[in-house]
Amino acid sequence: MTKGSPNLVTGASGFVGAAVVRKLLDAGEAVRVLMRPGSDRRNIAGLDVEVVEGDLRAPETLAPAVKGCRALYHVAADYRIWTRDPAAMFRANVDGSAAIVRAAAEAGAERIVYTSSVAVLGIPPGGVGDEDTPVTYGDMIGPYKQSKYKAEERIRELTAQEGWPVVIVNPSTPIGPRDVKPTPTGRIVVDAANGKMPVYVDTGLNVAHVDDVAAGHLLAFAKGRIGERYVLGGENMGLSDILGVIAELTGGRPPLFRVPTGLIMPIAHISEAWCRLTGAAEPMVAPDSVRMAKKKMFFRWDKAARELGYAPRPARDALADAVAWFRANGYIA
Repeated sequence: MTKGSPNLVTGASGFVGAAVVRKLLDAGEAVRVLMRPGSDRRNIAGLDVEVVEGDLRAPETLAPAVKGCRALYHVAADYRIWTRDPAAMFRANVDGSAAIVRAAAEAGAERIVYTSSVAVLGIPPGGVGDEDTPVTYGDMIGPYKQSKYKAEERIRELTAQEGWPVVIVNPSTPIGPRDVKPTPTGRIVVDAANGKMPVYVDTGLNVAHVDDVAAGHLLAFAKGRIGERYVLGGENMGLSDILGVIAELTGGRPPLFRVPTGLIMPIAHISEAWCRLTGAAEPMVAPDSVRMAKKKMFFRWDKAARELGYAPRPARDALADAVAWFRANGYIA
């Protein structure tokens, strides 16, 4: 197919998906987006994209979306640390992913970029993980990580069996502008900027600018090897360092006290029970969040740099752009 054929992006209403759309438009590419009826479209407002309505959970709606597409960037995922209905998350992340990738492959897409996550990768004790660090399903904490693990596993198996032209990318922790929801990480930035994080736990994240992660998707399309996966990461930072940078950017004070996860877990269980009892959208602190915090999510992205030419900017730039956008859009008091 010619370059003028559209690139289909799923998850375009979301944080990373919208950034991928913008990178494609900047590159002069035609873009089509798959959106559920009634979905939030703030992130694509004013963009020159073709909107096709459909649902990953309804495979019969996918054929019109993939028809004539040069590429599929499957970024969509149900990304929540806590959910009342884990089965629905599995249907969206596992079955939905297989359905859209199959539809695109059968429609003759030149290349498919599937967005997985570093959440499915292994981390050696006290070390830094990469694409080849051993890991099992039993290491996955919570339905989001479990569903993403199963989704990537299925995509990898079908790619090998069916010969699909799939390249997998594993973003770390994207931060930056236009996090409208915001994501769980974006909420950390907002809460810290608003002085609502008086204490912290000893954990860490790999922070990457969302626009660099988006650029990595295009590099994976152009240079990635079929069947391979690539970490799209940034800078490994302790949570205390992240909160310190946010305090510098906002003129606030970083939290002074580190709290053991063991002290937070009882609060998390009470918060979850209250949420279930009252019907609140989500607990203030989820037990799975506390369990995840026991391990630093540190990763290296050498393979993406070597094979794709991936080159992320410093984490401080991502945090600065996020704070500026949240402030400009009323999230930060």
